Amino acid sequence: MLNKIKKIDWIITLILLALMAISYYVIHSATSYTILYAGFEKTQLMYFGLGFFVVFSMLFIDYRIFLKLWWLFYLIGVASLVLIFVLGDEINGAKGWFSIGRLSVQPAEVVKIFLIIGIAYLLGRRQGELLRFRQDILPIGLFSIIPFALVMAQPDLGNAIIYFVIVVGMLWMGNVKYWHALIGIGIIVGALMLFMFLFTSYNDEIKEFFVEHNKPHWYERINTFVHPEEASYDARLQSENAQQAIGSGGLSGQGYLQGSMKNGGFIPYTYSDSIFVVIGEEFGFQGSALLLLLYFMLIYRMIIVAFSCKDRRASYIIIGIVSMYVFQIFQNIGMMIGIMPITGITLPFISYGGTSLMINMFSIGIVFSIRAHQHQYELED
Repeated sequence: MLNKIKKIDWIITLILLALMAISYYVIHSATSYTILYAGFEKTQLMYFGLGFFVVFSMLFIDYRIFLKLWWLFYLIGVASLVLIFVLGDEINGAKGWFSIGRLSVQPAEVVKIFLIIGIAYLLGRRQGELLRFRQDILPIGLFSIIPFALVMAQPDLGNAIIYFVIVVGMLWMGNVKYWHALIGIGIIVGALMLFMFLFTSYNDEIKEFFVEHNKPHWYERINTFVHPEEASYDARLQSENAQQAIGSGGLSGQGYLQGSMKNGGFIPYTYSDSIFVVIGEEFGFQGSALLLLLYFMLIYRMIIVAFSCKDRRASYIIIGIVSMYVFQIFQNIGMMIGIMPITGITLPFISYGGTSLMINMFSIGIVFSIRAHQHQYELED
């Protein structure tokens, strides 16, 4: 037990404690003086406490247990995504939550880590050799497209994109052939260019298509990003006010609890998806830069652990987690400063939300487990 405790990465632990403090105070500020004030920050602190218990408990659980049972976790994940259409609750137009008493669980968040574990196992069979299309890339694609399609159908565009980013990041580090990568990049770029052409040239038809398929908010978000001058006032209000609030923070911010935009109710979900607005407005560029520095240090430490792994599958797991974090951070902050379209993606470890935070903490727990058990094992055949 003592040997396992010695394997704790104290730098990551201190970073998590700093992020917990930021989350607590910023959620308190986001909900103070509003009708939403309900002790959300105390609930978040409770989730962090449970999360730290999970993180340190994972030191005593061999991560390879999850790799051996990857198929079971995958089946559980897919089953939960199917059941959500029957037993799930609809929130903000998406049917993606199970209600358990006063708690809400979002399966799409949980499936992210299941997807990472499954892909890591499949990649590990090649032991670092170049990936083959039919034997490796195609099965991983089929493995991933089922949860991707189910989450898109909820509809939850944000988590679906995260799944895609996880697959791409892990395939790249899994030693994909360059010409396979070039073909994939070409297909993605071509698809985006085609979509942009159709969206621009046939805007009315595209809008009608989204409305018919019960996704008008997707159209509004994309149109606000592509054609902000043509978007409706309500559609562009969140983006414009978010940028104005962050800009008003200047270098050092307006001061804690002094933000005006969020307290006026002009920006929705400032305690969750839009929480970066509170940081930018009240703590300015300096506070935002400090948060980004903490994220950089966290990701850097995880990459160091990945490089030290004897088991390639462990490295792939960490790369999947890093891909997930990097995209979520970039997307969440990017949509608040106007360089990315608005999606329902939370800011890791900062936004209010039990399922999201617990999955993030569990992911760090897996990193701790990998670090604690690497000295015992070599890569299995």
